[in-house]
Amino acid sequence: MMKAFWGIILLFLAAGASAQTSFLKEAAAKLDKALVAKDTVVLKQLLHKDLTYGHSNGWVQSRADVLRDLSAGKMQYISINNKDSKWTVTNDVATLRSHAAVRYALEGKESDINLHVVQVWLKTGKGWQLLTRQGVRLNPQIP
Repeated sequence: MMKAFWGIILLFLAAGASAQTSFLKEAAAKLDKALVAKDTVVLKQLLHKDLTYGHSNGWVQSRADVLRDLSAGKMQYISINNKDSKWTVTNDVATLRSHAAVRYALEGKESDINLHVVQVWLKTGKGWQLLTRQGVRLNPQIP
């Protein structure tokens, strides 16, 4: 009887974790699409007010910086292709580790880069929001 009880509890916990990961995958995909589309309405929902957005060249942006630079055209994401995504969820904090092939333009100059990206997401009253992101250039480059 006790084994059945704990089995049911574990089943509910696993289902809850799976649902959280599903919401997170959706949020991460929306983030990539919004960055490419320069959709500041969606980005304002997904980016936490205390965002720290780190680039592989050492450039660090706040939420306001990301929104301003996308709107002004300083930074443009042409495509973002994430591979090998791995999620870890602990209560209201989640981390995503992935490899990303990114095509972008910085001040009009287009380039491609392959990155290892770590994102930290925080569950808030507004849903899952990106709190921290750091990209590191992969060497050698991934295909």
